[in-house]
Amino acid sequence: MLAAERDAALNTRAAYRADLEDFAAFAAAHGASLATAQAALLRDYLGSLRKRGFAARSQARRLSALRQFYRFLLRESIRDDDPSAGLDSPRAGKPLPKYLAPAEILALLEAAARLPGRAGATTGAALELLYATGLRISELLALPPSAVTAGEPAILVRGKGGKERIVPLSPPALAAAERLLAGREKPGRWLFPGRDPRRPMTRQGLALLLKQAALAAGLDPALVSPHVLRHSFATHLLANGADLRSLQTLLGHSAIATTEIYTHLTTERLQAAVAQHHPLARRRT
Repeated sequence: MLAAERDAALNTRAAYRADLEDFAAFAAAHGASLATAQAALLRDYLGSLRKRGFAARSQARRLSALRQFYRFLLRESIRDDDPSAGLDSPRAGKPLPKYLAPAEILALLEAAARLPGRAGATTGAALELLYATGLRISELLALPPSAVTAGEPAILVRGKGGKERIVPLSPPALAAAERLLAGREKPGRWLFPGRDPRRPMTRQGLALLLKQAALAAGLDPALVSPHVLRHSFATHLLANGADLRSLQTLLGHSAIATTEIYTHLTTERLQAAVAQHHPLARRRT
């Protein structure tokens, strides 16, 4: 069917064959067969894949092969049921956010300061603002000059869904933005204008500047992006004692569940706190 009806490639058919043969061997070891296996046996098989160290994605692929096989048997009236129908596909966990170490952030800022002319000022201001505020790239590029011309230690940000929030601004970030504006020949609509000053800088244009700073800092350019800087902001705040609710507000997350992905970063800090402060933590066993 895969060859005749779907024109599946040879490698695809070989992968299906391997997956089905693996389950057939498991079924035979439990006194059953591939064609007659029931849902309980399929569930046990998925459990065995987890114990064997298969990733969720690999487990899901195996289950997908079995589903297509049993649906075929059902359509062809070889079976009158589909034992895979009630099984949930294993879900891959959310990847942990990538972030830079504080020393790497400092190296980026120092490298940006060495970039010549306007590129250095623009890159430095972008890095300072992204790391100091955790802004999304769309939020950064949408900032008008008036966001910082008042000299206030905070900026008003319009985020997703048009929701506004006030984000504190560190003195170095404010100073970098003011230097950027001071070096401008004439006022414009955007804090980070593009080649055409009537339009904001593009994401690609900013990404190129960050890559140049990464290379100058001796960092892998693939590891440096506005989103990585946003994750670095959240990571370092949480690691230094910020609470989730405050971080949620600063990042502009509508749901606390989105912010909770950063809680993995607090595990080591909490373990250290218990070891240091719990009265029985240092008891000898």
